[in-house]
Amino acid sequence: MASFNAKAGAVGRDVSAGLVVYLVALPLCLGIALASGAPMASGLLAGIVGGVVVGALSGSHTSVAGPAAGLTAVVAAQITQLGSFNAFLACVVLAGLIQIAMGLANVGFIAAFFPSSVIKGLLAAIGVILVLKQIPHVLGHDADAEGEMNFQQPDGETSLSELLVTMLDIHPGAALIGLVSIGLLVLWGRFNLLKKSPLPGPLAVVLAGIAINESLRSMAPHLTLGATHLVQVPVVDDWSAAGQLLATPDWSFLTQPAVYVAGFTLAMVASLETLLNLDAIDEIDPRQRTSPPNRELIAQGVGNLTAGLLGGLPVTSVIVRSSVNIDAGARSKLSTIVHGALLLGSVLLIPDLINRVPLSALAAILIMTGLKLASPALFRQMWAEGRHQFIPFGATVAVIVFTDLLTGVVLGLAFAATFILWSNFRRPVKVVTERHPGGDVWRLELANQVGFLSRPSLSKALREIPEGSHVLLDARNTHYIDPDILDLLVDFRSKIAPAHGLVVSLLGFARRFEGFEDQVHFADYSSRELQQALSPTEILDFLRAGNLRFRRGEQLVRNFERQRAATSLGQAPLAAVLSCIDSRAPAEHVFDLGLGDVFSVRIAGNVARDKILGSLEYSCHVAGARLLVVMGHTGCGAIHASVNLKAQGSSAAEATGCDHLDAIVDEIRHTIEEGPPPSSGTGAGPDQAYVDDVARRNVLRTVEVIRSQSRVLAQRVAEGQLTIVGAMYDVRSGAVEFLHETEPEQTQRFSLGSGEAATVN
Repeated sequence: MASFNAKAGAVGRDVSAGLVVYLVALPLCLGIALASGAPMASGLLAGIVGGVVVGALSGSHTSVAGPAAGLTAVVAAQITQLGSFNAFLACVVLAGLIQIAMGLANVGFIAAFFPSSVIKGLLAAIGVILVLKQIPHVLGHDADAEGEMNFQQPDGETSLSELLVTMLDIHPGAALIGLVSIGLLVLWGRFNLLKKSPLPGPLAVVLAGIAINESLRSMAPHLTLGATHLVQVPVVDDWSAAGQLLATPDWSFLTQPAVYVAGFTLAMVASLETLLNLDAIDEIDPRQRTSPPNRELIAQGVGNLTAGLLGGLPVTSVIVRSSVNIDAGARSKLSTIVHGALLLGSVLLIPDLINRVPLSALAAILIMTGLKLASPALFRQMWAEGRHQFIPFGATVAVIVFTDLLTGVVLGLAFAATFILWSNFRRPVKVVTERHPGGDVWRLELANQVGFLSRPSLSKALREIPEGSHVLLDARNTHYIDPDILDLLVDFRSKIAPAHGLVVSLLGFARRFEGFEDQVHFADYSSRELQQALSPTEILDFLRAGNLRFRRGEQLVRNFERQRAATSLGQAPLAAVLSCIDSRAPAEHVFDLGLGDVFSVRIAGNVARDKILGSLEYSCHVAGARLLVVMGHTGCGAIHASVNLKAQGSSAAEATGCDHLDAIVDEIRHTIEEGPPPSSGTGAGPDQAYVDDVARRNVLRTVEVIRSQSRVLAQRVAEGQLTIVGAMYDVRSGAVEFLHETEPEQTQRFSLGSGEAATVN
């Protein structure tokens, strides 16, 4: 039952949304036809076909198709050039056939390449245009056609000059209805009770507009709106007269090449506008559904084929009506079909009732839609994303507002493409110096697209690599390399590199670029030779550099599959790390290490118990690790619990029921007893600073325990084969502090058990 009610509710929302879109679409269809120099009925026919035919075939849930304001200049020019509207209809039929072929050929994939900055610019520009173009209608200046969406209008006015003229031509009644309508929409957007009501705000505005105008007829007749301020649907007296609204193509013009050129032009322009609008509509869909572009091209093609045969204007996906559709709460494409059916029914059945809707009420709906599309928050967001996003966005907005939609989109795409090309030209490759166990490697990470314009800067980057270095050419994220660039890389690998003593490795080439094989010639894991060749100080520097990469988010790029295979027959780690079991302090990540680089010994509180000592002795004395790091960390739970237990005078077994925890707690208690008493803190237990100080002293004590209780490790330290250091890891910053650097007096007093002094430096 609940499922049935949910479906019924969704259908209800779609029907009411379709009604709102229909009311907005009516004057737009008529106005676009007027601005295009076509018969008024052709705009209505296009709206009907866009709703019923395209709506039924489309895969979009929210897109509305119909005559587009962005095509008015194209349509007007072609009608004038061909000299006949019927000849133009033949072009519309051809355009539909071409669009169907494009959809079947999967040409819709180009939609994936539209930059988000241009899509957002398109939305914002439409929003600005809606506000500019509807302010006059809200105030009752209805002399111009609704379809004149361009900045420069056919009557010589511009969007800005029209605003000035409006100030001298305000109709009080229309202004009253318009301002009340805006107020109602604001209230509907702020109160949840109104938002959730079954009556959408735009529909409430239309009903209120009709009611106010009818009330003015008796209360203030001089404020009543006349026919020029109301929707004007052609009135059909009988069914036989309805046939006169239709027109048919003049096929005799198919012998003229101009018809085919016009049809192809119309198909390209309509398809581009549809794909752009489709992406933009999906962007504002609250459910973030994705519309299939190829299916949309086929649906639009069938729509234009039908419109051309019946005498309608060409159709595309249109943002204004689609935005209103989404704002009205549409859930599926049923709303689009409903709007088309209502367009048909209103012309045939109730034209007199529809002709009572005030244009100022509809203008208020469009203004609020425009403010949502061109919100200040969107402009702030694009500004914050940097010039590479804001300039294409701003260019798209400005050019669409001051010229037309297609010019603005093309220019926005040009700006976006320019930034991409310039970025690749200046930085076709990212150069990173990586420190591996076997030495430094210059990794050159190629861009996603490396065109021929990148050749000078890439050649410069290759020639700046120091002689005798190891070079890794990394193309794992690269999908295209121009043949000229591939020739450059071949020359570099075969001629330039040998001449300068460079060793070249390749990664990511084999699967995409013929004639290239992935080859790695450097050791990115620890081997027995490296273990013996590196001193403890060099290994310590290696760990320090790894921690710095970890903190900066610049971890080395590793091929774990290769490392796994290389270390499967044996291991020779460079260091051993005794650390806490805390999940936030994994040594391999903290020091940015790979497979086979380090022995990792972990125990709560990083204490040195007998079995731990055995593991460390094996790591350093038997397996040959040259460095032993005891790493504690801030915010240690084992330390905190031990401090609390000591303050309470209870054991771990009594407090937790765990029988084996006291062995760890007892080790930590030695550190607590040897230091200053705990501070009270601000809560029930000791403050965090004291706990971290205990953790720090516990590390130093563990280092002393290892050196005093392990004869073989102390001997290796004395022979210079091993260095033991303490370290503290900050779980907040990710930084590791090696304690011998800041506390030399404390670390140098540790005994070896044999009476000899030791140093960790």
